[in-house]
Amino acid sequence: MLELPQRIWSNKDWERIERGYAAGDMDEKWDVFTEGEVVFLHRSWTGYGVFAATFEPVYGGGCRIASAVVERDSERYGGTDDAYDCVTLELVITAIVLGEPAPELRSRLVELIRRRSHSADAPAGVIQHSALGLRSGSN
Repeated sequence: MLELPQRIWSNKDWERIERGYAAGDMDEKWDVFTEGEVVFLHRSWTGYGVFAATFEPVYGGGCRIASAVVERDSERYGGTDDAYDCVTLELVITAIVLGEPAPELRSRLVELIRRRSHSADAPAGVIQHSALGLRSGSN
């Protein structure tokens, strides 16, 4: 990926990210797991790997994404541009794994999807659900 999220995740965030996230039902679209410093984001229904993000420590504490790769097979993942991939990667980690509301990221995702799709008139909630899914409170 040429464009990466710039967020610095705290050490507490990283501890939660390391535990991952497993979809509990059909409305949840992402499974997330960590091996070492690499966080893998897979679609829950198909098991397809979409993102692999390598984290590195930041001087003063916390960590950031140092590099990431994204699936480009259109039959496995519909992302086609760097801005969309960057927002999706950060949003899955932030909203799904950490359970943060992330309104700015959600708005940005809706804006990007509306620009590139025929569903420009769809409600924001429908657009978000199609890309992000839900998050259960059990993880």
